[in-house]
Amino acid sequence: MDHGSEKVLTKNGASYVALIDARKLDYYHALEEEYANLVLAQAALDGLEDVAAGRILSDKELDELLSTPARKARKKA
Repeated sequence: MDHGSEKVLTKNGASYVALIDARKLDYYHALEEEYANLVLAQAALDGLEDVAAGRILSDKELDELLSTPARKARKKA
């Protein structure tokens, strides 16, 4: 495969498999990892904002919330 050339194989007229350079695949994997780290960092910041704003539950409140009938019904399904 020539440097920088990608090939797309189709199945029933729709994209099915892409052949790309291994370096580009490594780059895409690095981007995915970076994005996952950013999402995790944002979730941590959101949690800290919740704590600072007083949006917290006690252990007892959380246990009660998690044991509601709707949650129990979903477990059975």
